[in-house]
Amino acid sequence: MRLATIKLNGIEQAAVFLKTGLITISQLNAEFNKEWNTSIYGLLLDEQWELLNQWLTGLTHGQLERLKVISLKNVQYAPLYRHPSKICGIGMNYWKKAEDLAAVPPDQEPIVFFKPDTSLIGHQDTIIIPNDVEHVTAEAELGIVIGKHCKNVDEREAMDAVAGLVPTLDMTAQDIHAKNPRFLGRSKVMNTFFSFGSQLVTLNEIENVEELHIETKLNGEVIHRNTVSEMIYKLPFIVAYFSKMMTLKPGDIIMTGTPGSVHIRAGDVASCYIDGMEELINPVGQEVS
Repeated sequence: MRLATIKLNGIEQAAVFLKTGLITISQLNAEFNKEWNTSIYGLLLDEQWELLNQWLTGLTHGQLERLKVISLKNVQYAPLYRHPSKICGIGMNYWKKAEDLAAVPPDQEPIVFFKPDTSLIGHQDTIIIPNDVEHVTAEAELGIVIGKHCKNVDEREAMDAVAGLVPTLDMTAQDIHAKNPRFLGRSKVMNTFFSFGSQLVTLNEIENVEELHIETKLNGEVIHRNTVSEMIYKLPFIVAYFSKMMTLKPGDIIMTGTPGSVHIRAGDVASCYIDGMEELINPVGQEVS
């Protein structure tokens, strides 16, 4: 199942990707006399996403064929949802990047950070460079969306709590971080410094997560590229690790590290491409005083 939030007549609605286009959850409810939650965040909070995925899989070709879909050419995306309880991140998680920066070997715990929901934007929204910041970078990352409440989950069961994966962009004010390593958190919390979407892709849609390529792109050019298999800390470990610190809730988002960052300036376009997913694209602008 692939989910998005789209804008129709000024209203943000959850929609499902079909082979021929998109259909809103509200349309599915009307067509099949269902009562699915009509927002992605609601589907996650109510833990309906798994049942919806199973139900959609059971629809016949004939049932799907008669549905009136929205052409992808006419779609305006919104953020998947706007107010997750937590946006978490893990840093320095690819061998090549860690080696290039002569980082601490992975016999210690990973670097972690958090972002507020005020930093959140979606596909085609503008990343705003604050006037008091000189050097901002964007980093493409594979994001994990939590689908179930979990605490102290075992690595072997961690992925059972995952609703799906999503492309993300993590922005950092590098000049702030350069002043002092302890300023990492402050360097990442500005408005528009976290983007995710436009698709939430459930795990059954992905043949082999380890083989996914993640690309950090600037103005359409691939600057950094790596695969999930080259992560130091694997996805089950990451989910289990955060769940030992705190209860993870449906809708929580975890960024899993980047193959590399790019310096962005007003006028640029930053993007995250992950195999088999819609590319996440964000133009860059300057704060207006």
